[in-house]
Amino acid sequence: MIENTVIIRQLGRQRYLPIWQKMQTFTDTRDENSADEIWLVEHESVFTQGQAGKEEHLLAPGDIEVIKVDRGGQVTYHGPGQQMMYVLFNLRRLKIGVRELVTWLEECIIDTLQEYNINAYAKADAPGVYVNDSKIASLGLRVRRGCSFHGLALNVNMDLSPFLRINPCGYAGMNMVQTKELNGPQNLAQAGQGLIKHMIKKLNATTVKHTEGFENE
Repeated sequence: MIENTVIIRQLGRQRYLPIWQKMQTFTDTRDENSADEIWLVEHESVFTQGQAGKEEHLLAPGDIEVIKVDRGGQVTYHGPGQQMMYVLFNLRRLKIGVRELVTWLEECIIDTLQEYNINAYAKADAPGVYVNDSKIASLGLRVRRGCSFHGLALNVNMDLSPFLRINPCGYAGMNMVQTKELNGPQNLAQAGQGLIKHMIKKLNATTVKHTEGFENE
C-alpha cells in the first residue's frame, strides 16, 4: 500500500533555490498514488524570508542572498552544518492537519535530542524548538493541494554568526544554539538519522526506501 511507503532522499549540500523549486514541482505534480517523501539536505548560506517576513528583521544581510519564499513564518538563516528535513506528505491521506504536522516535527527534534540527554521543548507562541531559552531548530511549512512541503532546520555544527544579521523568526536578540555545543549530534549524519527514525514512527511506515539525489539527474 502506497500510504505506508516513504522515500528518504539524501541530497547532500545544495543551493536553496533549486531545492525549493523541486519541492513545488513535486507537490504540484504528485497524485494520490505518489509515495510521501522526506528530503535531507544541507544548504549553502542563505536567508529565507517567509510569507509573514518583514524587511525590518533583515538587519544586515550583507553578502548572503535573501530569498522570499512561500512557507509560513518570518526570516531565518540556512547554511552548512545545519540539517534540513523537508516533509513532502499527503496530509489528506495521513488524515492529519498542518497543526498536527508541526507537532510531529517538534516532537521528532525533541525525541532526537532526548537520546543525548538534551531537554528540548516547543513553545506555543513561538514555533520552533528550544533548549534553555535558546533556539536550536526552526520550522516552516506550506500546504498546497492537501500536501505539505518545507519542514525543519536543526542547528548541528555550523557558523551561527549569520543569525546576528537578522532577527531570527522575527525575535530581536534571539539566542541560537546548536547540538554540537550540547554534546548532542556532532554531525549531520547523526542528526539526520535521529530525525528520520522518529518521523518514520509517526508515519507508521512499513516500507522505507533510501535513495540519493533525484532519479532524473
